[in-house]
Amino acid sequence: MSAPLTNDLMTQLQGAPLQQISQQLGVSPAQAQGAIGAALPLLIGALGRNAGQPDGAQSLFGALQRDHAGAGGLDDLLGAALGGGGQGEQILGHIFGARQPVAAQGLGAAAGLNGSQSSQLLKLLAPVVMAYLAKRLFASRNAAARASPDALSQVLGAEQRELRQQDGVGSLLGTVLDRDGDGDTDLSDLAGLAGKFLGGR
Repeated sequence: MSAPLTNDLMTQLQGAPLQQISQQLGVSPAQAQGAIGAALPLLIGALGRNAGQPDGAQSLFGALQRDHAGAGGLDDLLGAALGGGGQGEQILGHIFGARQPVAAQGLGAAAGLNGSQSSQLLKLLAPVVMAYLAKRLFASRNAAARASPDALSQVLGAEQRELRQQDGVGSLLGTVLDRDGDGDTDLSDLAGLAGKFLGGR
């Protein structure tokens, strides 16, 4: 199974960005890599779910075009987020809505982070993910000409389906995204997934 967007962005975060994130979270580079490997599918999978809802793709497309198409490079965005800037909190509210605390809890359980670390990681990565998607959509003239809400929905929908097929990732997405909101979410089963994101894949 291959999730092209997630894998490509994960590759771009190797090296200096990974080191910066590990220092910010106060964890080892290996643990940071595992945590990022859990957080990116969670963010992109949630965007794919949202894009499949009525008017969801149109809303997301408009946000990417309006707020993220002219964003700087990955290093600049990450640097701003690490410095306390960026729109991470606001973006997470749009991505997860009322599920935002559950997303942080689920990520923490799966990646061995505490609540503060998992929330911080999602805030760091949210603007990076949005800028990455905008760049994929609008960076070149040909790409921009083909960009549309329907195309965005198709790409993210395919990505989400791929992610749900991956061992560990699918369980995390299901726990966070598929709950009906009428009760507490049982995250105990996610603790056993930590090894998959911390070098045990």
